[in-house]
Amino acid sequence: MVVAAGVGSLVGLLGVPRVVTAVGSRDRVFNVAEFREQPNHPRVALVLGAQVHPDGRPSRYLRGRLDTAHQLYKSGFVDVLLVSGDNGVDHYDEPTAMKRYLVEAGVPESDVVIDYAGFDTYDSCVRARRVFGVEQLVVVSQGYHLPRAVTTCRLVGVDAVGVGDWSVQRVGRFDGVPVLWRLGWTNFALRELPANVKMLWDVGTRRTPTLGAPESGVADALER
Repeated sequence: MVVAAGVGSLVGLLGVPRVVTAVGSRDRVFNVAEFREQPNHPRVALVLGAQVHPDGRPSRYLRGRLDTAHQLYKSGFVDVLLVSGDNGVDHYDEPTAMKRYLVEAGVPESDVVIDYAGFDTYDSCVRARRVFGVEQLVVVSQGYHLPRAVTTCRLVGVDAVGVGDWSVQRVGRFDGVPVLWRLGWTNFALRELPANVKMLWDVGTRRTPTLGAPESGVADALER
């Protein structure tokens, strides 16, 4: 009886947030080809950060996100890329590495806006709305992450859709380290279960991330 109750509680704890993200992101998650067929496209893409190597190179996961964002920009689907990542310590700077990668790929520097305090998905979504004034956007991340990312943005007042990267599912080497097929992807996908719980907690408690003064970078880029 006790074991059954415990299992039931665990299923509820993990299952309910998963249902929330499924409903919140329904018909809002696309790959680039599918996104091309949508009638309306937000002008801003929010590119969520991921690991950067000590030498400043984006990890394979982050490169997948940046390459997807670059495709959206190059195809004319978005006009501004808001890169949001972790810059909490002096020796680690995701958003600067993200901007450098995009500029080197041909995106004008003026169309890449940096958010230095996107410490997690919730922070990035809240800051997009409250600091950068974005009300509608495309979230760019790996496919497994998008249901939570899109739902989070919508729950904090941003009308969001998602365009995902699935390239890192392919068989191959992970930044020079041999890996089993989809092993890394599966591990990260499983992490979405507790992450969904955290999302509901953050939204429900209205946790306030690092904010600061409003920034006009996105608006200025859109006006150019």
